[in-house]
Amino acid sequence: MRSRSLLLAITLFGGSALPSDLSPPAAAHAADTEAVLLVLQQRSCPGCKLQDADLVHADLRDADLSGAQLQRANLGQARLDGADLRGADLSFTSLRSASLRGANLEGARLYGTDLRGSDLSGVRLDQNALEEAHWQGAQGIAGGVQSHASLHNAGVEAAQAGRWQNAEDLFGEAIKQEPTQSLSWIARGIARAQLVKDDLAAADFRYAASLLQQNGNQAWAEQLQAAANNVSQRRHHQDTPPASNGIGSGFLSGMLGTMRMLAPLAIKAFAPMGMGF
Repeated sequence: MRSRSLLLAITLFGGSALPSDLSPPAAAHAADTEAVLLVLQQRSCPGCKLQDADLVHADLRDADLSGAQLQRANLGQARLDGADLRGADLSFTSLRSASLRGANLEGARLYGTDLRGSDLSGVRLDQNALEEAHWQGAQGIAGGVQSHASLHNAGVEAAQAGRWQNAEDLFGEAIKQEPTQSLSWIARGIARAQLVKDDLAAADFRYAASLLQQNGNQAWAEQLQAAANNVSQRRHHQDTPPASNGIGSGFLSGMLGTMRMLAPLAIKAFAPMGMGF
């Protein structure tokens, strides 16, 4: 386990995309054909079993899908404006680039739901409802549902895709929500290290170290301080040009000892929050 942790930490600091732990489980049931036809024809099927249904591009404006079982269904680019999805189970459902303007998702389960690129203008959501969903690029999200965890998770997703500037911004927003969460400071420090913002990365690591120290985690605080010192000295050790994106192999070699202890923290910082990890 230690060797795996070290490998993951090196991957994080080296700029490769992280593996996703959010793959949907294998389909257990096919969608009810009659239910699918009912939804498409009448736009009303409360409580229907629609697991794994293919509803791409479906016009479901003002549809009543309250309490519907939509796990793993594909509703990509569907029109769901004004739809009633209260209490629906949308676990691992794809709503990518869908239009949900004015839809009601109160009480809906959004575990692993793909809302990337969707229009959520005027959507009614429970507070913190997006903590377990993917919502990169979604429009119209109300500030009240952008909790620390949902912002941190979005930052993790951006980092996994190698979008380090986006990740830095999202971790920064997460920090504004809960400035005492050390993992977001660590994650932003890693993002800044990838962007070769050495002084800022070091400052994030040092602040995270102070938070850990306050909580009695002296050993990890010391490792973060060491990481901060190494990042500050990187300009003297890296073998890539200062304007490049990523950490050079010379710097990685110099940080190897520090990363042996830092790896568990790095892994925690890049694990989605609120999703059972």
